[in-house]
Order: sequence, then structure tokens, then C-alpha cells
Amino acid sequence: MTLIEHVRELRNRLFWSSLGIIGGLIIGFIISGWVFDVLKDPYCSLPSSWAINAQGERVCNFIVLGVADSLILKLKIALWVGLILGAPVWMYQLWAFIAPGLHRHERKWAYVFVAIAAPLFIGGAVLAYFVVKHSLAFIQEAGILGVTTQLEVGAYVGFVTNMILLFGVAFEFPLILLMLNFTGVVSARKLMSWWRIVVFLSFGFAAIATPDPGPFGMTLLALCLVVLYLIAVGVAFLNDKRKGRGKEIYAGLDDDTISPLEDDRDPVTAGDRIEAPSPVESPLPVAKPLPLESRFDDMT
Repeated sequence: MTLIEHVRELRNRLFWSSLGIIGGLIIGFIISGWVFDVLKDPYCSLPSSWAINAQGERVCNFIVLGVADSLILKLKIALWVGLILGAPVWMYQLWAFIAPGLHRHERKWAYVFVAIAAPLFIGGAVLAYFVVKHSLAFIQEAGILGVTTQLEVGAYVGFVTNMILLFGVAFEFPLILLMLNFTGVVSARKLMSWWRIVVFLSFGFAAIATPDPGPFGMTLLALCLVVLYLIAVGVAFLNDKRKGRGKEIYAGLDDDTISPLEDDRDPVTAGDRIEAPSPVESPLPVAKPLPLESRFDDMT
């Protein structure tokens, strides 16, 4: 395919991907109320989140500061739901654009890694949802305010979604290690030798990236990263054993051992006779260029 054909295909793939996201956005706009009820459940499960309204009823309310905050929040939730529901469409279009440029074995490993990445992200998102409840309990109990508190709705939803996204992306960490091992960049023994660095970076990353100021979310995320690292190293050991890595022909030799050189000398003989060069044909005449209005297609 030419460059213009690739650009045209990319345009078509992006168009169908956009249709998938828009379809998910419409469904997300319809079910945004149910999604918001799920997101606010950790907040409303705390006794400090309930207050008495003017009618004397106990309600779990948020603070809304802007006029359009309620509508903007609904659109944000609908967009998140649209990206999730439309993922099969836009991920397929992305794969259909990339797959023709990959070899057969590369496509096989891509299927494996995508099949592992989706459950890992879902597992991290589910864990983050349960971490939010404990984090909010710590924040409310450690705060200086009274028993009853009300949070700003946009800040609260942003806090929950950031936690879910952070845990989901962090759970993809073992895939990077497995890619390095399966492509032959590093061995399992080399990965295992990094355990001190991995533990330190896991706790450092969790302390900086986690929006939760309490120790519960940070510690749990760091421990999950360490456990996933150990699982990835175990899989890497199995892969090295399957490929026989570490038992190469030169594995038992010392680094200073000199390799033997074979003294095979070929006699130098006269070269073959070079034929006389054939005459170069005259070039064909250049065709007359088309007028400017006929040179461009729908892409250019």
C-alpha cells in the first residue's frame, strides 16, 4: 500500500472507532445514573456522609459548586462508559490497522498479551473500588472536621476514577517484564536480581501516584506490584526452561577463554574474465504533466 492508501485506511478505521465510542456514549448517558450510584456507594457507606435534610430525613448528599457541574459530571461518566463499551470496536479497528504489518509469531504473542492485559486491568479496577472505601474512612476519621462531612461531587468522582485508572494501569506492570523476557532482552535470573530495585520503586511509585493520602491504598498497591513482579519472574523462569536458555553452547566457558581459530587458507587464483559492458539505452521521453486540478484525489 502507498502512503496515501495507509492514510485513507487510517481515516476509515478512526471513523468506525468513533462510531463505536459514540454508541457507547449514548448507552453511557442512559445508564449514567446507575453508574453514579455505584461510584458513590463507598462514600455513602460511611456514617459521616449522612445528614438530616429539611424534611428530617437522613440523606447522602454531595456539594455542587457550579451551575453546570451536574450535567458535566453526567457527560464525563457517559464518556467513560462509552470508552469501555466501545472498546471491542475501537480496539478491533486498531488491531486491524496494525496486524498486517506483523509476522505470524508476533500476532500470536499479541493475542496472548491482550488476553492477559484485559483481566489484569479489570482486577486492578475492582481492587481500587474496594480500596476507596477504606481510604475514605481513614480520611474522614483522621480529619479535623465534625462527624458529618459533604464532599464536592466532581472532586469525589475524579478521586474514584483516578484510583481505578491508576490501579488498572499499574497492574499491567508484569506484562512489560514478560515482554522483555519473551523477546530475549533479559533472562529470568536477571529479572530476579532486580528485586530490591523493584520493591523500592513499587513503594515509591505508589506513594507519589496514589491520590489517597492514607497509608492503606499506597501499601496495598505497592504489595500488589511486588506480587505481580514475582509472578512474572516465575513465568519467565518457565519460559527460559522451555527454551533452554542458560544452557547455550558457551554457557560453561569462562569469559577470558580464547576461542580456537581454524587455519584454513584458500589459495588466491586469478579472477574470472569481465565481459565488456553493454550500451545503455536512451531514456524514454517524460510524459506531459497533468493540469493542477487533476492531480489530487479525495485525500490530498
